[in-house]
Amino acid sequence: MARLELRNVRKRFGKLLALEDVSLSIAEGEFFVVVGPNGSGKTTLLRVIAGLVKPDSGEVFIDGVNVNDLLPWQRGVRMVFQGYALFPHMKVYDARRLANLNFPLRIRKFLKEDIIRVVSDVTHRVGIEKTLYPRRPGELSEGQKQKVAVGRALTIEPKILLLDEPLSNLDPVSRLRVRDEIRRLHREIRATTLYVTHNLPEAMVLADRLAVMNQGAIQQIGPPGEVYEKPGNEFVYVFMHSSDLPVRPA
Repeated sequence: MARLELRNVRKRFGKLLALEDVSLSIAEGEFFVVVGPNGSGKTTLLRVIAGLVKPDSGEVFIDGVNVNDLLPWQRGVRMVFQGYALFPHMKVYDARRLANLNFPLRIRKFLKEDIIRVVSDVTHRVGIEKTLYPRRPGELSEGQKQKVAVGRALTIEPKILLLDEPLSNLDPVSRLRVRDEIRRLHREIRATTLYVTHNLPEAMVLADRLAVMNQGAIQQIGPPGEVYEKPGNEFVYVFMHSSDLPVRPA
């Protein structure tokens, strides 16, 4: 677990201001959800935290350490991408060669017995059946791909876990099942989690706290029920009341 803090982070892509003075503080072990319409800056926010995009100004702190100049693999951050980012030519797992699940371990030169132990533990926790090991991503269902992507992210225990629209490609039944699985995993591993979605019911069920973003800026932060019942401005009111939501107590 780790504390995460952003101070006045700005990022521009040409004429597009993707992040505008974003300041945010997330506690150790918190499940924090960022919601907002498409193009509001949610994915850019994750990529800045992960070190995949360098901010134009502002600072990112993990456990009080400024990580602006650290490479992605030095930050203790693991990210699950919306499109899964699995290696299409690799099997789910192969003890003898590089595969999707053991890739982070192999490139860090883990011992064979440690790789076997870690992969066994992760597949058990995430629910990846061993019958999937010989398959390649093109032979997996969307739900199976999602589990492999999450499993790969957990092979190196993260300080911070970033999830970018992780359920967007799933059918409604699989979406509910994997959503509950992600929440269960969070309770188990207690990694500080930042979860991005535009699905409001999903956000309300998962979040300890949530932030509403629009046009690169954070509009409001708070417990889901509080943001729903006491919106800070007209945009938050309209966005949070755009569908029937399972409101939880603030």
